[in-house]
Amino acid sequence: MKSSVLTRYRAMAYITAVMLLVLCACMVFKYGFGMGKDLTLVVAQVHGVLYIIYLVFAFDLGSKARWPFGKLLWVLVSGTIPTAAFFVERKVLREVEPLLADAKPDLAKV
Repeated sequence: MKSSVLTRYRAMAYITAVMLLVLCACMVFKYGFGMGKDLTLVVAQVHGVLYIIYLVFAFDLGSKARWPFGKLLWVLVSGTIPTAAFFVERKVLREVEPLLADAKPDLAKV
């Protein structure tokens, strides 16, 4: 497995998690204070598109790391729970880094 697969997943996990927090703040302003209706709509749509990209990258990483279905499902759903993606990303990083180290070819000694 290439390290770029993990890098893409990590980037999208952070972006998706931050956008979800922004969306939550927008929802508070929309429903709590009655303002920001248009901004909430835009942020929700942007988060939706970014979440779809996150799903693709997380599924790609999960299939290459050969995760069981339950673990893959938890990683995919973590993009919908505020702050969960931050914690899941760190756990995934700790679990996948050894796989990347094993996949690196040995350099020929000259």
